[in-house]
Amino acid sequence: MNIHINQQPFSMPDEATVTDALAAFGAKPPFAVALNGQFVARGEHASKALTAGDKLDIVSPVAGG
Repeated sequence: MNIHINQQPFSMPDEATVTDALAAFGAKPPFAVALNGQFVARGEHASKALTAGDKLDIVSPVAGG
């Protein structure tokens, strides 16, 4: 199936979860995840299934002043 991670197209297996997508993207903690605009808690990453056309946003904190 095809999804978008941070607006980049990715091809994932049909049974992929948020955890699988994070690994494919190479995400390094700390980060927050939103699936189709909805926050996904860290404890839900492994159980949250993806479907074709999903949009996953991975956001890392930025320090500044």
